[in-house]
Amino acid sequence: MSRRNHLDVDLLRQDDSAILEYIRTGPLPHVTTTGDRGAPYSVETESPTRNLTSDFTHFRDAPYTFLRDIGKHIVGTTYRSYEKYVGRDILYPGFTEEMKVRVLRNELLRNRIASLAERSIKESPVWSRMSRFEQEDRRQLVVEWLEAVSSKLADRMICKFESKKFLRLAYYIVMQILGRTYNQGLHVNAEEIAKLKEVATIAAKKNQSLIFLPCHRSHIDYVCMQAICFRVGISLPTVVAGDNLNLAVIGPALNRLGAMWMRRSFGDDQLYSAVIQAYIDTLLAGGYNFECFIEGGRSRLGKLLPPKFGILKFIFDTVLSGRTEDCWIVPVSTQYDRVIETESYINELLGSEKKKETLRDFFNAREILSLKMGRVDVRFHDPWSLSGFIAAQLEKLAPDALRVPTFADAVVNADLRTRILRSLGYQVLSDINKASVVMPTALIGTVLLTLRGRGVGHSELIRRVEWLCLRIRERGGRVADFGKLSTVQVVDRGLEVLGTLVGNSGGDGSLLERTFYAEDRFQLSFYRNMVMHLFVSDAIVAVAMYTKIKQGGGPSMQRVPVKYLFEQCLWLSKLLAGEFVYIQQPGGIRANFWESVQLLRDQGVISISDDGCVELSIEERSRGREFFDFYCFLLWPFCDGYWFAAASLFALTPMPSDFPDETDSANETLWVEITEFLEVAQILGKTVYAQGDLSYFEAVNKEVLRSAFTEFEAEGIIVVRRSKSGRLPAIMSLSPEWLPRRYDDDAKANSFSRASRIRPEGRLWDYVEHVSIFRREGKNRRDSASVSMRVLALADDAGRKLKQRRVQTVEDAKHPEGDALVKVSRATRGRIGGTKL
Repeated sequence: MSRRNHLDVDLLRQDDSAILEYIRTGPLPHVTTTGDRGAPYSVETESPTRNLTSDFTHFRDAPYTFLRDIGKHIVGTTYRSYEKYVGRDILYPGFTEEMKVRVLRNELLRNRIASLAERSIKESPVWSRMSRFEQEDRRQLVVEWLEAVSSKLADRMICKFESKKFLRLAYYIVMQILGRTYNQGLHVNAEEIAKLKEVATIAAKKNQSLIFLPCHRSHIDYVCMQAICFRVGISLPTVVAGDNLNLAVIGPALNRLGAMWMRRSFGDDQLYSAVIQAYIDTLLAGGYNFECFIEGGRSRLGKLLPPKFGILKFIFDTVLSGRTEDCWIVPVSTQYDRVIETESYINELLGSEKKKETLRDFFNAREILSLKMGRVDVRFHDPWSLSGFIAAQLEKLAPDALRVPTFADAVVNADLRTRILRSLGYQVLSDINKASVVMPTALIGTVLLTLRGRGVGHSELIRRVEWLCLRIRERGGRVADFGKLSTVQVVDRGLEVLGTLVGNSGGDGSLLERTFYAEDRFQLSFYRNMVMHLFVSDAIVAVAMYTKIKQGGGPSMQRVPVKYLFEQCLWLSKLLAGEFVYIQQPGGIRANFWESVQLLRDQGVISISDDGCVELSIEERSRGREFFDFYCFLLWPFCDGYWFAAASLFALTPMPSDFPDETDSANETLWVEITEFLEVAQILGKTVYAQGDLSYFEAVNKEVLRSAFTEFEAEGIIVVRRSKSGRLPAIMSLSPEWLPRRYDDDAKANSFSRASRIRPEGRLWDYVEHVSIFRREGKNRRDSASVSMRVLALADDAGRKLKQRRVQTVEDAKHPEGDALVKVSRATRGRIGGTKL
């Protein structure tokens, strides 16, 4: 069954009743609920993949072939020589020094040094008493000092592409490690590689760079791209890498393979940012390929994180300013059957500090060689011109800006720059999602975490995986190609890779059929989240319907007026705007809403009544809400997480003891350090989960909390003060208009309250209650006043554990002692780039 086309733009211009009638009266396509278990597994429409590790053997398996392959790499036969690659020449003696000279001569860097020197000497208390000649001597000394600092920064930063022999040896070692760890290989799509090389050839002729922008799942990502470029014959990119990986022995080796070391944060260090900009200008002006991770850090949740704009801004400014004519953006998706670091990710998400990388950890990592972790699939979206993207955005947002010869002559203000940059970031994320393939482990994890029952039999697991493959294809997604293997074979392989994450019973004959269940739901959620981008719009519609369905009653009582349904979808999509990259298409949220309604109707999940209400179809009720529940189960953990995050804000309610007697507390709020509040909020979440008022333990994780707080900040619910210099920790507070009130005494409190307890009323209370309507009800919990009051009391208790607390007004928070460079957030509703729903 192929995916239905987007709704016609002309149709979307009509009112809701006309669209609803079109969907209601349209013919129902034939919906396949199961596949042919003897048929090949792959349902994607791409060409077969190439396994780049297939020609690497193990000594024990084939000693002669193993030794012969080593000889080929030493001599450099065929592709191993790395002589006829596409792109700028690299890997020759003197490359590093040549690059450094270009960087230090960069005009932007020279101007920044001169500006910083001028500012430095003018701030000197003896400046006014110096003669003109003394001032010039002082200026020259400062310039020379800044140049020396820049030189040291460049030495540490610039990658050292000097030796092909070293690269060939490193490639052989890396591919041996990959082949042993990911025993099913490193796979790429042949057609995508051909297209990539075609664009690389065009770019090389124009002296333009390829900018690889991959998603980031694992440290293995660093070597995958370099290995692919070596194997297919493309000039290796310079890769942005955090200096936390610059370890003894290993750091210099990675630097020689393309790592560009960079501090993870550099605050207001203007010289450091100028050196980075100069280096990127030099790379792009010279047509050297470049790579950075669009998300910044590794995703601990399995889905894409919001884009980080630091390095992207440097690239964007290089093209917009005219210092480089153009470059080619290459969104890249890297998918794993299993990610090595998931166990450590879970520990970090639950509150443990991120473990600092050490050389000992690297050598201990040899244990992974004995693991069988399936395969890695890397996919490339069609490359596109950055200057073309900027021109299209300017044409849409500010046509007058294009009436000049070049971008450098265009008048682009700061606000317009920010809007285009954000659109660029979200466009890359959208293209990564389009290029992605779904791995077997993601299919299995998704099925196991969307079951209403305890477990699933082997035959039923196969059926549901086949059904999920069809749904993925309907949504324009692709499933990794496994050639002629049947679904049974692929699922069994996936179960083997997941290992102890999936429990099973009955293999000894104690049950009629082997039965599988989610043993480690938290780790499995990492793999389930890999498919979320395909179904998030449909899941939002389903969960919005659920707000009526969970109220019970007969079918007539569970019908949902389309106006109410759209309003709830709009509200929920805004709430989760920081979590997901929504499908971008003409018509925005309204188009996505109607497309999801149409798709759910075509699948037989919902039907539309004559009076314009949406309801579960008779067919869906007869199969026990199987398909409807699938969509709800995808989103419920996130609804739980945002509900718990909103409820935790009650901990920011000041206590009477926070205010001195003589203080007027009307305009003052409680300010706490964000890092401490995250810790206390997680303790609250674990408590609420242990007591049965939170259904999903995965909701109690730092990433969801941070995303939720970002949304609350955008809504104006909380205020955040950040130090630009980095000398002071970020602090947060409830906005005064969202501040709950407390009871004055016991007489006004109910049975769940003590003296000075928080009142269950006000804007924050209503907001938390609204989030709550989307949550799952079940045997473990029911929505009720007693639950709400119990959680409110626990949040109040959590607030008493906050040690670093102070009360002050928002205005006072702008001017803390010891740091004049402070930014206090404002509510900024409405994101650019990520279309909601």
